[in-house]
Amino acid sequence: MLKENPTLSPRSLFFELAIEDIRAAADVLRPIYDESGGVDGMVSLEVSPDLAYDTSGTIEEARDLWRRLDRPNVMIKVPGTAEGIPAFETLTADGINVNVTLLFSVERYQECVEAYLSGLEKRVVQGRPIEHIASVASFFISRVDVAVDSALTDCEDQATASPLQGKIAIANAKLAYQFYEGVVNSERFSVLGEAGAHLQRLLWASTGTKNAAYSDVLYVETLIGKDTVNTMPPATYQNFLHHGIVATTLADDVDSAGEQVSAVSGLGVDLDAITETLEEQGVSSFEQAFTTLLEVIDTKAHDLVARSVRKTG
Repeated sequence: MLKENPTLSPRSLFFELAIEDIRAAADVLRPIYDESGGVDGMVSLEVSPDLAYDTSGTIEEARDLWRRLDRPNVMIKVPGTAEGIPAFETLTADGINVNVTLLFSVERYQECVEAYLSGLEKRVVQGRPIEHIASVASFFISRVDVAVDSALTDCEDQATASPLQGKIAIANAKLAYQFYEGVVNSERFSVLGEAGAHLQRLLWASTGTKNAAYSDVLYVETLIGKDTVNTMPPATYQNFLHHGIVATTLADDVDSAGEQVSAVSGLGVDLDAITETLEEQGVSSFEQAFTTLLEVIDTKAHDLVARSVRKTG
């Protein structure tokens, strides 16, 4: 690429390489996509993390990536920030598959679902097809427990606080799934379903156990339910293959999940503030990783161009 255009920026080089990789992966998984009726076999490529708080910038780049990828079984990954949610609605109305990521709170997830439904409805009103559109809502799990457990440790009432440790991330996810079930069974979605709409599945992210005191398959065994995806780290996947128990658990004890979240609030732990901070930290982490990657590409590009100059000289 540099031989053809030595002035390409690190960002342009990254996306050229990433698009080539994602297209190849999509081609490998295309048979699964076809066999599943467009449900599975998807590959995601994220918009630049530094656009997380830029609605119009996210829309513009997502549209460009979708056009360049030119595969039906790809998703454009968009952060589920306050600015990312309206971008998601617009992209859905455009007919673009979107993976909404960095969701930590039930409230933000509810906004995500509303955006998905509204985007589909806009297409239906315009007489455009919706049966090809796929989406997932990537809801983060273990990081919630890390933050809440830390706050619970500082509570004076340890008799109440201690039993709640390692419980809130799962409770939070179960409440999100309860909302999902309500939407799926609603009249609103029924109308969209008749027009060919796919469900927006919940995708569990960050499901590796970070606390050694907890089961190494805690965030897999407790989150098994219909129409969900679990993106396990390789070690967690191997652990589950070895000793995980397969059972439909996600819809169990939903009342207890609500009580646990209420109990945390009663102890003075602000779950809303925690999830907001986790979102901010997630965006910052993604952006720092992206910046580091671009710096590596920039260094390599300069070395290659300099090497080329020495050879021609």
